[in-house]
Amino acid sequence: MVHYRLLQARTSDDPVRSEERLAFAQKLGVTTEQVLPFDLLTGDANYARVTEGVQAVLVGGSGEFGVLDEVGWMPSFLATMKHLAQHRFPMFASCFGFQALSLALGGDVQTLAERSEVGTYDLTLTPGGQCDPLFSELPTPFVAQEGHKDSVIELPPGCTPLASSQRCPHQALRVDGALIYATQFHPELDDLEQRARFSRYFSLYQTIFGESRARAILDEMRPSPDANNLLARFHALVSAEV
Repeated sequence: MVHYRLLQARTSDDPVRSEERLAFAQKLGVTTEQVLPFDLLTGDANYARVTEGVQAVLVGGSGEFGVLDEVGWMPSFLATMKHLAQHRFPMFASCFGFQALSLALGGDVQTLAERSEVGTYDLTLTPGGQCDPLFSELPTPFVAQEGHKDSVIELPPGCTPLASSQRCPHQALRVDGALIYATQFHPELDDLEQRARFSRYFSLYQTIFGESRARAILDEMRPSPDANNLLARFHALVSAEV
């Protein structure tokens, strides 16, 4: 039976901690008991700890944190991401995880308002994505859920770009020669979960975007079944290697 370690950068009072675990489990097609959370804020992350007793690692969103923040636990987390890639340990990282993996491997991450995305977006496959074992089953374009202020401006060496959007060109990568994927979008979130999360923080988004634009983002959210199927196919690939 495949077990996953879910690396989480969320405070103890963040309700998304449990919701994120459930969302990953559901999209992977496994039980929540097979998704074992790890609190990155403890600062105790290292390769041995996060891989013990599991066959793959997951990284999700980050709540209030960004990979460019100068917080005490960030160096150990980024070092762990680098070691996971060096050891070719199976991993799927979304959003914050995509930025962290890119930064850890030598890519460039910046906070640029013109690259940020919140809501539902259309993405297209790159040539690499069209022939990738996981991404090639996606249509192009496909629909995905987004929510990020930081963006990968330059991918690290040794990685293949898989997808892009008009607003943010780098949307997904695979570490060459490894079962390691990362996406700027959230394949673990469907439109209902995205809507619920956006609604919870609507007052914040209203402050950022203004009320009319915030409501438009909410109204424009669409189902993303193709993107949501990625994790189940990733689970099949991991299971085949066990």
